[in-house]
Amino acid sequence: MKSKRALISGVTGQDGAYLAKLLLSKGYKVFGTFRRASTPNFWRLQHVDVYSKINLIPADLLDMGSLINAIKISDPDEIYNMAAMSFVSTAFEQPVGNSQITGTAVTRFVEAIKALNPNVKFYQASSSEMYGNSNTTIQNEETPFSPASPYGAAKLYAHWMTKIYHESYDMFAVSGILFNHESPIRGIEFVTRKITNAVAQIKLGLKKDISVGNIESKRDWGYAPEYMEAIYLMMQQDKPKTYIISTNETYSVKEMVKTAFEELDLDWEKYVKIDKKFFRPLDINLLRGDNSKAKNELGWEPKTKFHDLIKLMVNEDFKRWKMFLDGKVFPWDAPLYPSEMNILQKKELM
Repeated sequence: MKSKRALISGVTGQDGAYLAKLLLSKGYKVFGTFRRASTPNFWRLQHVDVYSKINLIPADLLDMGSLINAIKISDPDEIYNMAAMSFVSTAFEQPVGNSQITGTAVTRFVEAIKALNPNVKFYQASSSEMYGNSNTTIQNEETPFSPASPYGAAKLYAHWMTKIYHESYDMFAVSGILFNHESPIRGIEFVTRKITNAVAQIKLGLKKDISVGNIESKRDWGYAPEYMEAIYLMMQQDKPKTYIISTNETYSVKEMVKTAFEELDLDWEKYVKIDKKFFRPLDINLLRGDNSKAKNELGWEPKTKFHDLIKLMVNEDFKRWKMFLDGKVFPWDAPLYPSEMNILQKKELM
């Protein structure tokens, strides 16, 4: 039987790396696009042991020609668009770039598929950020969207374009609305990994404290590899349907901070500072997803609980910092990441 072929955009990110690993385990031939840069960013692929097992294609979501080229080279059965300017605060700083990379790039993708091979299945990574400050305490597939950031707005555009191309051209184009999903290879700019990395540094005497923004905001946090399993299941259905992928639970940033510090026997209140620099111009107070449809129709449900997830992440960061201090060399991002306190933001110039 011929192996399926998959093309993953954003393969160097958290989701792309875990998805590549999953598809390889299912016998796929995997291709991934990446943006050429003077400094390679393949550490996640190395971390999950897939770097030498996938085929990398240089491409840029802003360049239609390179997307067409990637599709021609990979000749995929399935395309997974995992690429985006995914850090919400950066989208406030760079709203135009965000709209093009996160939003309109999806139109380039589906247009290329329509022209080259409309039988290719397409997955779009939609986001819970599309709900914004919803009037409901739990969001499902029928909850109205009300984005509260340029990122959420761009994701909503991409979400609707995916739906429009499915309905207009009978393409298998599907979106999964994923709520926050974390792991030890999450980017340090995201609050979960920012905190677990800092806790590890504080425990080892490498850092004195950590500055954060709104610790009262609540999110629905799950474990990223499990969410990739849900994405895979969506793409195996006979007809494309939108599904929410979430845990059905919500916890505050404060609870996350407390859990991370306690795991390494530290009192969080001694080390955490609140800094308005890290508040969003317009924040979302509460997000909590209802995964009933995914559970009933896909047979999917999360396994890893919130507190276990945070403990997993902080222990992994602690282990990596110890290895680093012992002089060991391994793929990792933390030592090269600049201090956020040294990064000027637009609002500081106002």
